[in-house]
Amino acid sequence: MGEDGSAMLAFGPILKRPFYQRPTAEVARALLGKVLVHGAAAGIIVETEAYPGRDDLASHSARGITRRTRVIFGPPGHAYVYLIYGIYECLNLVTEPAGTPGCVLIRALEPVAGIELMRQRRPAAGKLEDIARGPGRLTMAMGITRDHYGADVTRGSLVVREPAEPRALEIQVTPRVGIRACAERPLRFILQGNRFVSGPRGFVAL
Repeated sequence: MGEDGSAMLAFGPILKRPFYQRPTAEVARALLGKVLVHGAAAGIIVETEAYPGRDDLASHSARGITRRTRVIFGPPGHAYVYLIYGIYECLNLVTEPAGTPGCVLIRALEPVAGIELMRQRRPAAGKLEDIARGPGRLTMAMGITRDHYGADVTRGSLVVREPAEPRALEIQVTPRVGIRACAERPLRFILQGNRFVSGPRGFVAL
């Protein structure tokens, strides 16, 4: 493997549907250290945010079932991809049993495979740390678009896998960033000390 970690690695098995069929915050925490894979590109998930719906006014599902949010109310283990600011796409993974809204926003990745491809998709990224730091950046780097809305992430080209080897994780919990409603809730989960985590002051996308 090159010094930038660009060689394709062997990963563990794909996460199955029961992994996602749990409380949203629990899934958001458990996703840290797992590997998001889309085609030849892959990155370790280092930052997530939970959006459990119900009384969480920061969640899109708080508005009920709409054309955009219908997937959040469906079976777990599917992708909810939406556009923000009219420019950036964000990847969420649906959680909770079918009929109960909930999803996890994937906020940052540590690139581990297909890095040259990710650099081509993110030519503005000067450093490796900047390629997939922030939800808008990581979807660009991973080639994830709204065409993946509703994709089943337990099969196909867009999946989440176990790491090849488990490692001890130090997890830090903070309030979510870049939102106004319910901003005080401790629903952001990061790998403590990881240099690929997005900044704490707001939404990092470009």
